[in-house]
Amino acid sequence: MALIDNMAMLNKMAMLGAAIMPKNSSVAPTGSRAEQHVAEIFQSQGWAVEMPPAESPYAHLVVRHGTARFIIEVKALSESRPDRVLPLLSMAILQAREAAERSSGASPLAVIWVPEASPSLVNHVQAFAQRFANDTAVGIVSARGERYFSAEAFQPLNHLPEETRRARLPRPAPTINLFSDLNQWMLKLLLAWELPEGLLNAPRRRFRSGSELAECAQVSAMSASRFLQQLRNEGYLSDSSVHLKLVRCEELFSRWSAAAMRPSSEIPCRFLLRLPADQQIRSLLSKHTDDACLGLFAAADALDIGHVSGVPPYIYVNKAPDLEAPAWAGLMAFPSERPDVILRQTAFPQSTFRAAVNQDGVLVADIFQVWLDVKNHPTRGAEQAQLIYDKYLRPLTGS
Repeated sequence: MALIDNMAMLNKMAMLGAAIMPKNSSVAPTGSRAEQHVAEIFQSQGWAVEMPPAESPYAHLVVRHGTARFIIEVKALSESRPDRVLPLLSMAILQAREAAERSSGASPLAVIWVPEASPSLVNHVQAFAQRFANDTAVGIVSARGERYFSAEAFQPLNHLPEETRRARLPRPAPTINLFSDLNQWMLKLLLAWELPEGLLNAPRRRFRSGSELAECAQVSAMSASRFLQQLRNEGYLSDSSVHLKLVRCEELFSRWSAAAMRPSSEIPCRFLLRLPADQQIRSLLSKHTDDACLGLFAAADALDIGHVSGVPPYIYVNKAPDLEAPAWAGLMAFPSERPDVILRQTAFPQSTFRAAVNQDGVLVADIFQVWLDVKNHPTRGAEQAQLIYDKYLRPLTGS
């Protein structure tokens, strides 16, 4: 279907080229000079140049180099405008293809001669060829000396001023933040298969492609592809595994921890009823099954790796709640040293709540989230984080 569409576009552009060229177009008078110019370029690089066989009446030149043989259709213009060059290039592509089909073993090459080839014009030709004629080599040469050919075989012939080369250099892809909210969620998915059950709400499976990861993470295929490409670019994704396998995890975890250090707003609270706090926390969380979860040291206790006592329980929320709303009835702000519970707004809600473990109707932050969040807590958080790292994360690093 794409080939048909491209052929249709080339035909339309070729007809447009025929329509917009005036009767006194410079194509005919400059044709011989243009062909001679192109022939000299190839001859200077050791290519043999010959006239085409009689059965190929549309091509003006045939060039050979080793086993490579190309039939060239040359068109010339007195203007270097993209709106004139591209339709004529379409016509040249179609005629070069037809000539090549008539001569077995030859490949087509369409060349446009212009007075000068600006960086903008070269970019237009390159983009047009990549989109509509990626199976046909194209070239643009100028009287001023610029030369650009698309095929690998012709790279030694290319000659562009420094300004033009800089304009054509591919711009580096924007750097993707490996530790954005959704990317942290995808990191957890890639690591889940190596963890014991019950520590992370994610399927314990190994992904073979970005599309599989995107489907499981419920993100766009483009988001997953960019994330994986950034992992590759930074050397954190194995090149030899048939699955998506993270490598250099020790360094990756260190960077992840640093990226997760963000200030979060907190609301110390007390329950209005003087009942056991644990009981009331469980009741409260059972009403919030997708936008609140147990976090930090209380979550470590729930995951059976608690190490620190005496710290008020933390509840992660998507955003600071209105404590007068029915969903939070029974709580009041209580800025003191001994609150019953602390509500903390999470900086990464997608990663936090999607990966949270459901324990009898109550969401508990996953093992990675607990490790990230307790690490810099002033109340022996480093000890708790080290215990989690030694037991569950260090084995993932291979050390």
